[in-house]
Amino acid sequence: MTGAIRIIGIDPGLRRTGWAVLDSLGNSLRFVGAGTVRSDEKADLASRLCQLHDGLSDILHQHMPHEAAVEATFVNKDAVATLKLGQARGIAMLVPARAGLPVAEYAPNAVKKAVIGVGHGEKRQIHMMVKVLMPKARFDSDDAADAIAVAICHAHHRQSVTARLALEARA
Repeated sequence: MTGAIRIIGIDPGLRRTGWAVLDSLGNSLRFVGAGTVRSDEKADLASRLCQLHDGLSDILHQHMPHEAAVEATFVNKDAVATLKLGQARGIAMLVPARAGLPVAEYAPNAVKKAVIGVGHGEKRQIHMMVKVLMPKARFDSDDAADAIAVAICHAHHRQSVTARLALEARA
């Protein structure tokens, strides 16, 4: 797949951050890899954020993506959990940005719409469609499957995102 754009999709979480790497060439997508970066729940918050940072940094170094896409998460059951998730999401955006990659964000409904055709759906519907769209995809967690969906969403929307980022850079 020469001339392909390598995309990393990231589904941020403090306990588990899913990642997936796809190659995109025109309308063709090829699965490269997926997995989960886990943090030690018994460690302090700063150490857990470092674990996520180091794990994602290793993945970027190993797979050398050109672009990154991160799922934007907004809602959680309580304020403390929301704040911690926001910090994990910051790591998920920081690591590719520090590596010089453009980073796009997608709302969960946009990811669902790109993969299952509607903005609302259950996780099992997303996972089933990921398996249909990417039959060779292997994932070790729901978070990694969600990251594949984020990468697929970015592959479908990247031209408009790339154009918008270029315009913003010129302004």
